[in-house]
Amino acid sequence: MEGVVEFLKYLILLYGGLFAITNPVGAVPVFLSVTHDLSWRERREIASKTSISVVVTLVVFALLGQWIFKFFGSSTDAFAIAGGILLFRMALEMLSGKLSSVKISNEETEEFSEEVVTLEEVAIIPLAIPLISGPGAITTVMLYMAQSMTNLQRLAVILTIVLIGITVWLVLCSANRIKARLGRVGIKVMTRMMGLILTSMAVQMIINGIKGAFGL
Repeated sequence: MEGVVEFLKYLILLYGGLFAITNPVGAVPVFLSVTHDLSWRERREIASKTSISVVVTLVVFALLGQWIFKFFGSSTDAFAIAGGILLFRMALEMLSGKLSSVKISNEETEEFSEEVVTLEEVAIIPLAIPLISGPGAITTVMLYMAQSMTNLQRLAVILTIVLIGITVWLVLCSANRIKARLGRVGIKVMTRMMGLILTSMAVQMIINGIKGAFGL
């Protein structure tokens, strides 16, 4: 029973961190912008394909993380420092109530809202990649997996990614209601809250990387 409780605590910790980084609520305005002329059925189809793309992308990078580290000759500690700096930059932009330009720029959003694209293209780019499963999320799941010491912890990482995928689907399917309830101001407040959480995560990631690199 104690093992189950510890597993759930670890799962909640991972989910909270990854939710702050992916910030699916912050993606609602972009989702509505690129799907403004589509039917409810088409929006739901895009939400499904986006969530699947997010899960596949993050699981692939989580599983291949160790080989990527070895291929580029990078240590987990060095990656933690670099990833922490990247997340810190994202967090600072989120604290101002904006989507991070590390994920997607305003020009890219306008480009996809004006172009004639297929549902698959919209679901994968820009929604799944890089808006939700962007560089910050990819870096985080790779570090989560690299720092997992047991198979149970590795399972928790994969399960966290699946839960994030489900969350993304629920949020995007409810995009109109979320925008109506929260409004633009509410979404910005949520983004700032996620930015605050992300700031502390980024600083801790850098500290852990420095400690590991210098044996402190």
